[in-house]
Amino acid sequence: MEDTNKIYGRKNIFFCVISLLLLVILLFPVYWIIVTSLKTEQEIFQIPPTLFPKKLNLLSYASQLKSGDFNMFRSFGNSMFISLSCMIIAVILSVPASYGLARYRFKGMELCVLGFLITQMLPVSVILTPMFIMFRNMDLINKPLSAILADATIGIPFSVLILKNYFASIPKDIEEASYIDGCNRFTAFLRILVPIAYPGIIVCAIFSFLYAWGDLAYGMTFIQDQIRRPITSGIFNFMGQYGTKWSYLTAFAVVTIIPVVLIFLFMQKYLISGLTSGAVKG
Repeated sequence: MEDTNKIYGRKNIFFCVISLLLLVILLFPVYWIIVTSLKTEQEIFQIPPTLFPKKLNLLSYASQLKSGDFNMFRSFGNSMFISLSCMIIAVILSVPASYGLARYRFKGMELCVLGFLITQMLPVSVILTPMFIMFRNMDLINKPLSAILADATIGIPFSVLILKNYFASIPKDIEEASYIDGCNRFTAFLRILVPIAYPGIIVCAIFSFLYAWGDLAYGMTFIQDQIRRPITSGIFNFMGQYGTKWSYLTAFAVVTIIPVVLIFLFMQKYLISGLTSGAVKG
């Protein structure tokens, strides 16, 4: 059975070449960002452009390690705190909520699920102003909690919709068997169902973290002090009225994508298995 799925000969070579070309096309922007961050400003605008830096320029990285508005480590820490907090809130709230939607039937359940779907379709620009007014009245403007709560409004609905399918696909007999062994509904949920839905929970945690990490609108709007802003907002520091410091901007971008690359390198098996397993039954 395994041999029937393998490709041999010229067809195999053809697909390998196509795959390599697609890989080069998709990764070239990332490569260009890294190379640009290592060039001087003069070489960046050189025509024709150079594929490799003639003179290695590390000043764009070194200058951002100093104290001031452009401190890379501080912005990195702000983003990490906001993203991890958003991830924790999304997981804690979405896991029991998705279990309730999967196991119980109540009036208005369809409207509840529809509400989660609608929140995924609303653009950020629509809800930005109402949320700003709410946070201003709650005295949360210019505090990390405002960005955390705003990012969680995206992570929670997505997590609920994904995990609902997970809990619905788990046979009720497994849960009922745990009652015979002495578990109540709560302990059966924690000890039996949550470990079974572990791949889906990992996917939801990763999505919530990545969304909060890449968020720009909420961080720019609700956090006004540069010292407290996340790393995505710090990129705009290098876009001035009279020009853009491209070497500094791309160096900042390289640091920004490091957590994303690491997550996809080490967590890809959870992402693939989590997304495919959750789509088996709705």
